Formats: sequence, C-alpha cells, structure tokens
Amino acid sequence: MQKKRPIDSLATTTKVVLPNDTNTLGKLFGGSLLAWIDEIAAVSAFRHSGRVSVTAAINNVSFSKPIDLGDIVTLSAKVSRAFNSSMEVIIDVFVEDRLTGEQGASHQAILTFVAVDQNGRSIHVPEIEPETQEDQERYDAALRRRQLSLLIAGRMKAEDATELKALFDM
Repeated sequence: MQKKRPIDSLATTTKVVLPNDTNTLGKLFGGSLLAWIDEIAAVSAFRHSGRVSVTAAINNVSFSKPIDLGDIVTLSAKVSRAFNSSMEVIIDVFVEDRLTGEQGASHQAILTFVAVDQNGRSIHVPEIEPETQEDQERYDAALRRRQLSLLIAGRMKAEDATELKALFDM
C-alpha cells in the first residue's frame, strides 16, 4: 500500500541581495525578485500537486518598497486555492531589518500554476482545505480573482460570475 502524500504547500527560501542582483542605485532588480518569486511558487505548487507545475500566469505583483544591496529577503509561498488542474499561489516577501532582525512585509505576488503529466498535459490536482482564517480569506478571494480573469478573457459569462456579483449585491 502506497503512503498518501501529505498536502502542505508551504515553501520558503531566504536570499541575500548581492551586487549582481542590483541596479546602479544598489536596489534589487525587479526581474531578479520575479525569478525568486517564480521559483518558490513552483516549489509550493509541486508540494501541493506532487507533479511538475508550470507557470500559467503572473496575476499580480506589488513592488511596495525598494530592497537594498545586502538585505536579507525571505519569500514564503503557499497554494491559496486549487481548481481542476490549476493552483493559485500567493507569495509574501519579507525583508529583515539589519539592526533588529525583525522581518517586515515588503512585496506580494499572486501566480497561477498548472500541474502537468510526463507529456506536458494538464492533470487534476487535489483540492485545498483552508486551515486558518487567513487561509480561508485567501481561498475565498482566489475564486473571485479566477472569475474576474475568466470574465476578462471571455471564457465566462457575467451572469455566471456569482462570487463577483455577490460583491455588488447589497
């Protein structure tokens, strides 16, 4: 009997901002941060699905404040919701204060990944069961973001976007 794979999609990594990661002002390149975000999100998607997962979309990235040369950056990624074969992954980025060692929120990103089989075709992924209040809020918001994305792409009719309509029905 094969042991069931535990579903814990949390993935973290810590990086130090080195000179080759920065621009002429000594600030982290946005592209370097995006690469780090994509890598940790892929680990999270793999941990949830147990399959190779590919980036389908970068839904949102907020560059809240610059990250300096020498800063210690921690990225934390977790699948917020799984659909049929896709997963929304939220990545929180923290920068460590060099004097106190405290971590402060710096950036956030939301990416969509699709699990694929050995032939590169999408494959079903397990559902998510939110464990905390924050998990539940992110889980609920993921459906609204998905409906909005499908609506904009013309793959969903407005009347079928029930979660979005609920925002405006009072």
